[in-house]
Amino acid sequence: MKDKYGRNAAGMRMLLARRLVEAGSRFVTVTYGQWDMHQNIENGIKNSLPAFDQAYSALINDLDEKGMLDSTLVVVSTEFGRTPKINTDGGRDHWPKVFSIAMAGGGIKRGLVYGKSDQTATDVFEDPVKVEDFGATIYDLLGIDYTGHLYAPGDRPVKIIDGGKPIRGIIA
Repeated sequence: MKDKYGRNAAGMRMLLARRLVEAGSRFVTVTYGQWDMHQNIENGIKNSLPAFDQAYSALINDLDEKGMLDSTLVVVSTEFGRTPKINTDGGRDHWPKVFSIAMAGGGIKRGLVYGKSDQTATDVFEDPVKVEDFGATIYDLLGIDYTGHLYAPGDRPVKIIDGGKPIRGIIA
């Protein structure tokens, strides 16, 4: 099993996540790697992505084979994207206009790519998704009323999601 996931940080973390879900954990967060590659992105990707790819695909396949994928939402995300061009240090800088998220299981349609950027990934071309929409989608899939409120100190209501709506085009 360790060989299937990869005998590295990514593999062991994803395998542990699967085991936690099997044991009944309702929410698991996995962190892996250093993806803030402002310099030398070529080596950074070579050192991080193959292990992640092996571990992530093993996790999705295992959950599916065990009949757990439909009830387990798996999300791979970051806080924003990267510039479309390599900078002078051989890396990519922050770019909030376009970024990618991978979602599987837990009510997400299979085999779907949603949204498009222009050919240089500079701007969103089709089906833009706001951060609020992403959050509303996750809450909706988890069965949480994203239109509700939480209460801050002083009994002050704060919206869980301010203005977002679930992305119905990706929900099965």
